[in-house]
Amino acid sequence: METEERANQLMNLLQNYAQFGFMAVSLGYYETLMSCSGSSTSSELNNEEKELAGISSGLVRMSVGYIGTLEQKWNQFDKAISRLEDSVPFNKN
Repeated sequence: METEERANQLMNLLQNYAQFGFMAVSLGYYETLMSCSGSSTSSELNNEEKELAGISSGLVRMSVGYIGTLEQKWNQFDKAISRLEDSVPFNKN
């Protein structure tokens, strides 16, 4: 998502607008969970270690749960991404 701010915006939309899942540090649960790894589970790493591990400040990790169908999850995800794109454009390399 390029930045931690955009990652948090996306997770907020996924949780509160699209009912996609929940923000959490641990990704072990039957519901869909997501976290911004750079500022949560990998916060103990310094910038060089994060770079070597491929963890950017805007990285969002997800564990898709088994509640709902794949089509439902995709539609919820697409709804949140579309809302985010409408609010703040970002680089789609």
